[in-house]
Amino acid sequence: MATIPSIIPISDLRQDTAGVIKRATTSSEPVFITQRGRASAVLVSTQSYERTQHELELLRMLALGDAEVEAGLGHDLDDVLAEARDLLSQG
Repeated sequence: MATIPSIIPISDLRQDTAGVIKRATTSSEPVFITQRGRASAVLVSTQSYERTQHELELLRMLALGDAEVEAGLGHDLDDVLAEARDLLSQG
């Protein structure tokens, strides 16, 4: 079941910046900041941000690989594995 997102007005962020940062860090959940009743920013812990960036990079690489295969630029799996074995045996 999805959790209710943490939403706070920017005035609360101004008044208790350390507390809001602590909430984002300890819960690993984003804190949505509103301004004039509309979402304007999202605060996440460094760990959550880095994990998201890593996952995004993996998705980019998969999409690139898929596009290369569609364009006929891919490599045969047996050839790739043979090359990997050769490289590993040299080290």
